[in-house]
Amino acid sequence: MASNNSPNMIDPAIFKYLKAHGEEEIEVGDKLHQISAALNRNISTCQGLLSRIHSTPSAKLGPLLKEVEETGIQPEIETVGELAEFASKYPYYKYNRQWTRSVQNVVATILLTAWLGGMGTESRPGELGRLLTIEEIGEILKVPVNLKDRDAFHVTIEEYLLALTDVSEELSRLSMNAVTMGDLTLTVRISSFIKDLFAGFQLLNLKNDIVRKRVDAVKYHVKKVEDVIYDLSLRNLVPKEWLTGDSSTLPPSK
Repeated sequence: MASNNSPNMIDPAIFKYLKAHGEEEIEVGDKLHQISAALNRNISTCQGLLSRIHSTPSAKLGPLLKEVEETGIQPEIETVGELAEFASKYPYYKYNRQWTRSVQNVVATILLTAWLGGMGTESRPGELGRLLTIEEIGEILKVPVNLKDRDAFHVTIEEYLLALTDVSEELSRLSMNAVTMGDLTLTVRISSFIKDLFAGFQLLNLKNDIVRKRVDAVKYHVKKVEDVIYDLSLRNLVPKEWLTGDSSTLPPSK
């Protein structure tokens, strides 16, 4: 009869350890899901407000962008702060898949709002066509960016680049709607910006397959806007000096 002290017996402490850590992972996952769900609701609100840019002339965007910032972006910032505080207690790359798409969407809403002339500060008023850097995004969200020296929540370069492709797609759509609203200068500004953006993307050595495919799709946004500009040119609705790529030659948007 085998002794109770037989070396072949499994130590119950092993399963107690596995059970405890398994339960902790479930609790962490549930909490992250809860915060991410709240963030996604904030994003939906913000995107819903931003959808109105397609029927609002540039000259009347001010009140809309203020509403976007107060009702949409500010709640996003607060929820990202909650996410950053909680997520930074755990290994970043173990859980980041739960929120990376949401963070990308948050960055996109901020980038688009800023490009349209929002997100101004006392030191730097908002201006049409302004592209925020990833560092400025980090300052707005009050979180680190592109962390390499520690394991904590941050906005990655990939999230920023993917957000830029979202902005490119949204602006290519706006370029057509701007024509409908009679704001041809906005269409020309968008064309110049998306071309410059795509040219900048070509300088990057992209190793992430998802980012590379999304960036490659920007060329279709360029073509969409070029087709709009070409049609306007055929109708002699766009002066040639507007197409030089120099935004200083453009009159204010309507």
